[in-house]
Amino acid sequence: MFRIVTKRPLHDTVTLMEIEAPAVARKALPGQFIILRIDEAGERIPLTVAGTDRERGTVTIIFQKVGYTTKRLDLLNEGDALLDFVGPLGRASELEGMKKVAVIGGGLGVAIAYPQAKALHEMGAEVDVIVGFRNTDLMILMDELKAASTNLFVMTDDGSNGHKGFVTTALEERLKAGVKYDHVIAIGPLVMMRAVCKLTEQYDIPTIISMNPIMIDGTGMCGCCRVTVDGKMKFACVDGPDFDGSLVDWDEAISRSRMYRKEEQQSMEQHACNLRNIELQQQRGGAN
Repeated sequence: MFRIVTKRPLHDTVTLMEIEAPAVARKALPGQFIILRIDEAGERIPLTVAGTDRERGTVTIIFQKVGYTTKRLDLLNEGDALLDFVGPLGRASELEGMKKVAVIGGGLGVAIAYPQAKALHEMGAEVDVIVGFRNTDLMILMDELKAASTNLFVMTDDGSNGHKGFVTTALEERLKAGVKYDHVIAIGPLVMMRAVCKLTEQYDIPTIISMNPIMIDGTGMCGCCRVTVDGKMKFACVDGPDFDGSLVDWDEAISRSRMYRKEEQQSMEQHACNLRNIELQQQRGGAN
């Protein structure tokens, strides 16, 4: 069993948890992920490692409450435990040799971009972090990102923080101003990463993206996480999750990401009562 050491809401729909998993904490590197299962009846879901504390033996995960399992996960509290917490999985990000980098995160992708920026900053690289959110209410990890960057640029879709636009808006402004990056790392929604890659291709900047397709076993055997890269089939769980963004078949990846929206909605509707029952049981337990 893997105990929840810390639970902290980052905003209404995103939660940070620190999980006691010493074996994973010793080996996990930026870019890798874990697969967890709440209990015997639970589904397996992949979550990127947002940080580790090797001395305490803990792994930090950050998740958005969008499906049945993540909503159920959020009902757990400090002291509760997960049945399975497997990892680290995937290939660690290859950051050696990068000197001046723009690390770009969109939405929940900011949680995945943060460990990349932190590692690069600690390696002595000059790191411009560009992050985007729909509005200020959805901002996360601002203090951590500031500490991990040389320059931090925060954009909002609605301009509620005074900087209206997308992450590509800020990146293009930097590039047009003559800033030269040897690499760009982009993590977030597929359409965002595609837009970043289209922009960086104009400036011939190598761009690394992180894929998070449907995944089941984390070993490449199920084939669900396949993506086409440079005309070849790859598996995000073992060949990635990092890939050269200029080589990804974005149309196929985006199409595949939308395949099961109907089934996902049906699953949420079927499990709504179960989630409510769990909440009520917890409330009764807290009142005793």
